[in-house]
Amino acid sequence: MKKLLIAFLLWLPTATFGQSPEQHYKIYDVKNQKSISLDELISQTKNIDVLFFGEEHNDSIGHILEFELFQKLSQAYPKTALTLEMFHTDTQPVLNEYLAGVISEKNFIKEARAWNNYKDYRPMIELAKSSHLNVIAGNAAARYSNAVSKSGLDALKNFPESSLAYLPPLPVDTATGRYYDKFIETLGGHSMGAMKIYQTQNLWDATMSWSIARYYKANKGAKIFQVNGRFHSDEKLGTLAKLKKLVPKLQVSNISCFSGDDFASPDWNKHQHLGDYIILTDPSVKRTF
Repeated sequence: MKKLLIAFLLWLPTATFGQSPEQHYKIYDVKNQKSISLDELISQTKNIDVLFFGEEHNDSIGHILEFELFQKLSQAYPKTALTLEMFHTDTQPVLNEYLAGVISEKNFIKEARAWNNYKDYRPMIELAKSSHLNVIAGNAAARYSNAVSKSGLDALKNFPESSLAYLPPLPVDTATGRYYDKFIETLGGHSMGAMKIYQTQNLWDATMSWSIARYYKANKGAKIFQVNGRFHSDEKLGTLAKLKKLVPKLQVSNISCFSGDDFASPDWNKHQHLGDYIILTDPSVKRTF
């Protein structure tokens, strides 16, 4: 286990640590209004079924923390599974083959269509492989996303029945309210193009929540660690909100992790609406891309 973390640090040559990695992040427990350690966070997950880690995809420290959390969770709870935005549902067989050790990493990366920054997520996959833990490819494939971005969610009705195995139940609901408002703010205004992109966002949320719910229902008692871009789970919206609709009794917590301009003296009141736990990472550490 420790060798994997050391290897991970070596894979991040742009992150030059003058101090230990712990000096480059701060964790805030919103419920108890105090700063905590990573081990304290783990101790609070006993009754949590799904822990969301909302990341910034290029955050070097965030990726290290994801690995450490997954490692600590799997040590404390042997039935821990990893679910990822970074792999598509139709690549699950390829992912399973790699975890089983029957295909090469080269084939896995190519045929599972791994992200360009796969090296940042590789330690979690390797940990799962060596520890015989399940990994769920959670997101909708690009061909479905592209169809929705071009023609809206109704485009999914035109796919053959065989495609439905990789998609959440149709029709996909489009969230309104705060999530919609946040999205429009981010895109800079309303337009027909923005609406189609928003529908694509909802497809991603629906697919990831369905992937998590389906795994949980088939593996009662499992603890699930979900990693996604933080927009999908901040403020308990997006994927998290859709998951709670699918399985209302699930105990779910979320982490919002991001590079903080106020890292030296955090204003936790400004951030606490984002999640159950806020992790600020050191903005002086270079991004991974």
